[in-house]
Amino acid sequence: MKYDPARPRRRSIRLRGYDYTRPGAYFVTICTHNRECLFGEIMDGEMVLNHAGRMVLDVWNEIPKYYPGIVIDAFQIMPNHIHGIIKIVGAGPCACPNMDVNGQPQGVAPTGLSLPDVIHRFKTTTTKRYIDGVKQHAWPRFDGKLWQRNYWEHIIRNDGELCRIRQYIVNNPVKWQMDRNNPGFTRGHVIAEPQPPYNYKPWMV
Repeated sequence: MKYDPARPRRRSIRLRGYDYTRPGAYFVTICTHNRECLFGEIMDGEMVLNHAGRMVLDVWNEIPKYYPGIVIDAFQIMPNHIHGIIKIVGAGPCACPNMDVNGQPQGVAPTGLSLPDVIHRFKTTTTKRYIDGVKQHAWPRFDGKLWQRNYWEHIIRNDGELCRIRQYIVNNPVKWQMDRNNPGFTRGHVIAEPQPPYNYKPWMV
């Protein structure tokens, strides 16, 4: 299905009353602008990264190095989007913090960085390095901006959900033909669209 920039998009919303600077584990999805496939291709159910895709992987892996209190978990680059788990752990252990009944993490000091801060810096760094790649190595140009303005996030509330989302991320390449982000996807090609194991909300950054 061809991406239609004129198609209405959902408004950016966040979980009301939730403090995104507090420690917690978050599943995020970020798409390229206009769903352009810039990071490689799927071959035999595996993602084969090009130079730009390896750059994005490098920036993701550098997140804990430059942002103390931020931990990365499962991650998958797709041709035109990424899935990853980011943990804000503050001064506590590098694990998913205990949650109260509302999903709010308890008992760990904040880092000062919010989830939108981390995503914004990830987007900014990857965009700069991609532009360098265009200038120095003739990478394919992007139209206007590298990433969509919005991204999607889901607060991970317990270990069971964390395991399910990790598995979803790992299995994403084998489901590429049924992925609505795939430029070749049409609804008639599949009986049912795959559904992720969560409900997530769009953010603007």
